[in-house]
Amino acid sequence: MNQTLLIELLTEELPPKALAKLGAAFAAGIVNGLKSRDLLESDSVATSYASPRRLAVSITNVREVSPDKSIREKVLPVSVALDANGNGTAPLAKKLAALGFPDLTVADLERAVDGKAESFFYTHTAPGSLLATGAQAALTESCAKLPIPKLMSYQRPDGSTVQFVRPAHSLIALHGINVLPLTLLGLTAGRETLGHRFLTNGEPITIKHAENYAPSLILDASVIASVEERKATIRAQLLEKAGADQVLMPESLLDEVTALVEWPVVYECHFEEEFLAVPQECLILTMQTNQKYFALTDSEGKLRSRFLIVSNIATDTPEHIIGGNERVVRPRLSDAKFFFEQDKKKTLASRLPLLANVVYHNKLGTQAARTERVTAIAGAIAAKLGGDVALAQRGAMLAKADLLTDMVGEFPELQGIMGTYYARHDGEPEEVALAASEHYQPRFAGDALPSTATGTAVALADKLETLVGIWSIGLAPTGDKDPFALRRHALGVLRMLLEKRLPLSIQGLLGDAAAQFAAIPGFKDPVADVTTFMLERLRGILRERGFSPNEIEAVVAQNPDRLDDIVQRLEAVQAFAALPESASLAAANKRITNILKKNEEAVSQVAAGGVNVALLQDEAEKTLAAAVSRVQPEVDAAFARGDFTGTLQTLAQLRDDVDRFFNDVMVMAEDVALRNNRLALLSSLHGMMNRVADISKLAA
Repeated sequence: MNQTLLIELLTEELPPKALAKLGAAFAAGIVNGLKSRDLLESDSVATSYASPRRLAVSITNVREVSPDKSIREKVLPVSVALDANGNGTAPLAKKLAALGFPDLTVADLERAVDGKAESFFYTHTAPGSLLATGAQAALTESCAKLPIPKLMSYQRPDGSTVQFVRPAHSLIALHGINVLPLTLLGLTAGRETLGHRFLTNGEPITIKHAENYAPSLILDASVIASVEERKATIRAQLLEKAGADQVLMPESLLDEVTALVEWPVVYECHFEEEFLAVPQECLILTMQTNQKYFALTDSEGKLRSRFLIVSNIATDTPEHIIGGNERVVRPRLSDAKFFFEQDKKKTLASRLPLLANVVYHNKLGTQAARTERVTAIAGAIAAKLGGDVALAQRGAMLAKADLLTDMVGEFPELQGIMGTYYARHDGEPEEVALAASEHYQPRFAGDALPSTATGTAVALADKLETLVGIWSIGLAPTGDKDPFALRRHALGVLRMLLEKRLPLSIQGLLGDAAAQFAAIPGFKDPVADVTTFMLERLRGILRERGFSPNEIEAVVAQNPDRLDDIVQRLEAVQAFAALPESASLAAANKRITNILKKNEEAVSQVAAGGVNVALLQDEAEKTLAAAVSRVQPEVDAAFARGDFTGTLQTLAQLRDDVDRFFNDVMVMAEDVALRNNRLALLSSLHGMMNRVADISKLAA
């Protein structure tokens, strides 16, 4: 009979950061084990449960016995199974005995071709296996493969030693109302578990039916077993308690708190208003990181002096819980205030000499040396953009100084953010202050770009210095390993060039960065490799923006050195590809490219001289030459004003003339002068067709 199966393992408190993975792996391992033993129906549904003290899974429609199975087994090749007289050999008898069929004879076996030879086969029906047997194997396998951060060894009451992530206390295994005789970690399965540590009397809770597991825990044990249900409950309570305020609830914090409680209850707490004089990022971080509290801000994002906690205890008199948490957070906030006040006693500029004591990389020197390089690169970028070079250099010089402050030493996540606060306190220009935090942007996919010209120059310089420097010492990304986040740095540079439409040369930027490393012994210029790496990242960015691979290749295959107009070029390629003439012109361009590539030496000699009209013989080549001369000014004018769509669409006029040329004209004529003149015509046409993009890449 098919019934719901329930398996629960009750333990001491499990590691909160690993709980979700442990619960999912526990359930998946059991489900896969049962499925492989044909104990599940096609519509069986598994539900995973995980709370601080339990891992469980409930699976519907589980068979009591798996179906009988017809098995066709290969016994032995005929040449081995029979002797010269056609009688069974000793190896055959031994093999049949090993398979569990010692009484079979040759007459009972099927003789069939197996590859190039013949073999004996035997087909038999294997009876289905009992659920108890399959579930025991599945449970054992699942627990052996759990992603356990660290195993604990502990003794059972009988003196035996077992290992698991935490000591285990009981095991439930129910198929419907029936207990399955499973064992694990020295435990024998039953139907009893324990409820909430504080909200129940400590007496065992009996699960009468597997289907009643989750409801029984809620009603009788004050436990919400489902991770998703607990998380949704916490989120709803936080939003309710926040009222008109905004609650800061990053998913990582929600996940961790969900793994710490079995019966979540949200309470409101407060701290003294005086702490609001400290940068709110410091207060928020200490509450989230050290105490697992949820900070509140008003509608404008300003921190409030009240915060929310998630407790594991429901009570009508929560004063002691609230007061205790308020007392706990106060020293943390006091530390943050102390660090902030102490840090302000020294200017960022006064800390700069100490960067010489901070090693950046043993092959690339100290943070002081790195700061000098970034400062020079930032100044060069600002000059190219017509910005304030002095501000860019000052911003770059101070950008890493906050690494030496007490606050960043305590909370490394605040680097850059604190630099902005301290620079403002020191009276630095606002753009210099903002550069301290903006030079880290974008920190991740979708993050904001620097808002100021100075921040942009320093952000570019910082990322370019890292890319060139780290690459030059042989630490380029490999596979999924990228310890210095060079992919992120490259993407950051590309996004700034693209989205801000900066008229900067990639080669020029990388060259400026490489020049700063010239004095380092053994420096190997990586500009070519980094350029290739960046163009690969560029392809990815453009794919995410919805451009097709062919469209992207039409532009990127030309190795663009500037990106300020690349999106406009791609949009022009998209518009051109939609024209009815595009397929024919793309195919023709591909053909022209191949012809010119095979005759590079001749083309290089004749291209400069242009087309000699006197040598044009066939009507088709005369028509094409005239059309090219007519269209060329239109193409040049459209390209000059940045009208890339108009540039490409103008070429559509040439479709018929190009098709007729290839139908009627032999390019590789025997007459050298005639051949070279035709190559010159194609070279002229090719240059015009590929000014915006290599449209041959659009050809199927």
